Amino acid sequence: MSDFIKYFNAGWHHITDYRSLDHILLVVALCVRYLFTDWKKVLIIITAFTIGHAITMAISVFDIFNISRRWLQFLIPFSIIVAAISNLFVKKFVYRHKYPPIYFLAVVFGLIHGFTFTNFFIGFSGTGQIILKIIGYVSGIEAGQLLVVLAMLLLTFVCINIFKVNRREYILFLSGGVLAVALQMALQRMPF
Repeated sequence: MSDFIKYFNAGWHHITDYRSLDHILLVVALCVRYLFTDWKKVLIIITAFTIGHAITMAISVFDIFNISRRWLQFLIPFSIIVAAISNLFVKKFVYRHKYPPIYFLAVVFGLIHGFTFTNFFIGFSGTGQIILKIIGYVSGIEAGQLLVVLAMLLLTFVCINIFKVNRREYILFLSGGVLAVALQMALQRMPF
């Protein structure tokens, strides 16, 4: 159990560390369109993202498939760009589909981001030991992401309900900021 706690803490610190800006930006881009009343949808999105992480962490750690580090470093901000751009098309806040496209995007983005953690687990022996550590790590990531989501939902509540900011303008403003930072990251990390 001490390994689980150790890796939970490592996952938690990955998200709550300011150097994980790309991860935080993606969580913001995925959640900016939602309110506290949408907490179930947000939970599904964040959990889908975490499941994607876990899948590719296992795939890469067991050397089933890997992506070039250069391409990976580019695909991460590219995924943020896609999430931010998807927010620019949100005009209505009533979702007709039980599973909107953002849910599936969250899984895909999680798959991309999960490959970055491979080096963290290399050198461990025993399938059971590695799986326990991956579960601990992604649990810590999930908890950290939920903290970011809570902060995001609080910011949204304050801006929309207290300062009476137009919801669509709020989404466009934050998504535009996320898009600008992610675009700069992507240009700096071009793999070709």
